Amino acid sequence: MFQHLPSADPYLDGHGDRSYGVDHYDLDLAYVPDGNRLRGTARLDLVLHEETARIVLDLARLTVDKVRLEGARIRKWSTRGDRFVVQLDREHPAGTQLGLTLGYGGTPQPTVDRHHGDAGWEELEDGVIVAAQPHGAPSWFPCNDRVDDKASYRITMSAPAGYTVVANGLLVDRRRSASSETWTWLMDQPMAPYLATMQIGRYRATEHATEPPLVTFAPSDADLSGSFDQQAAMMHYFEHVFGPYPFESYTAVVTDDELEIPLESQSLSTFGRNFLSTDWSRVRLIAHELAHQWFGNAVTYARMQDIWLHEGFACYSEWLWSEESDGPHSCDEWARHHHDKLDGLDLDVTLADPGAEQMFDDWVYKRGALTLHALRLHVGDAAFFDVLRGWVAEHAGGSVTTEDFLAFAAERTGEDVATLLHPWLYDAALPPYPED
Repeated sequence: MFQHLPSADPYLDGHGDRSYGVDHYDLDLAYVPDGNRLRGTARLDLVLHEETARIVLDLARLTVDKVRLEGARIRKWSTRGDRFVVQLDREHPAGTQLGLTLGYGGTPQPTVDRHHGDAGWEELEDGVIVAAQPHGAPSWFPCNDRVDDKASYRITMSAPAGYTVVANGLLVDRRRSASSETWTWLMDQPMAPYLATMQIGRYRATEHATEPPLVTFAPSDADLSGSFDQQAAMMHYFEHVFGPYPFESYTAVVTDDELEIPLESQSLSTFGRNFLSTDWSRVRLIAHELAHQWFGNAVTYARMQDIWLHEGFACYSEWLWSEESDGPHSCDEWARHHHDKLDGLDLDVTLADPGAEQMFDDWVYKRGALTLHALRLHVGDAAFFDVLRGWVAEHAGGSVTTEDFLAFAAERTGEDVATLLHPWLYDAALPPYPED
């Protein structure tokens, strides 16, 4: 009998299963660039959140040939489109812990969504990037592709000698053989599947003078001056205004290919060679991606409709860095500039729920930043930055909503923040420019 497969978020149909969560992923992978071939074993430590006799995983265009389960018996398993379904022998209660191991492989390709286009595993001229936001994680490993299902990760990848493998977190092991190298990266802080990444290329590492460790992997002829060499100063400033950097290290990868936009992932951001530039249009996005480590990675939305909690905060961070670094404009000048550009824009949706088709539109980023500027002008700098630091300190590792932020900011400042920000978040029409 046909059974409907679950979706965890209305913005992303056909992804995620709320009946269980993953506590840890252990990925042991091997990649051959010739033919774009991937082979792997994935171990998932699961816990059931509801009584269920079924585990539904997200895995796109890769073939599973081995399945082992600890803690329950398997009745059967099957592939249904981009989902992998494990039928258990019976209903198991909430709280049951399971260990699921899959052997799989094939030719990884980007996954396609009708609203968001392609995402995930992508071949370069010589190497690979993984741009998983928002639906690309299943292109390279089996997962519960939910934005609010965070786990720790251990990612091991073997690749031919001469290639560098970069993933999330800390490099904890590197082993060489005659023809290949095996790299193991550990992310022991909670991470959503779409923030997991894998970058493979011919890179040289440049360590920047900062604590926590900050490294840029780039082609050997890359000139980082005026662009990526600003990251140490950005880190210092953002720690001052947002609080301590939330992870053990930060990595930037610069591919030899050009990329239209940078790619966000936890503790790691990916850029194309075209971002090796002193132009503000490039530098601002280096700051933007670093700011996501606080807002979007450490503190992650529980629902995709709350995307402004990521992009509005990161966009506002660009304006802050412009002011701090004597860039093109002050923060208030950027706010006025973008308010003027948005004024008169005919919208029939709201910032707090822009819809799947518009969630990555530029107006969401700019109006989200303006919402924060309105709060800052109302409560003052001291209270505003105290809200930002407290928000990260209290919610790091967790998943949040717009309503959570309004409640937190109100409690922290003693102001009626919900009423103040309601027009920015819940009205389609753009409010007047906020005056302090």
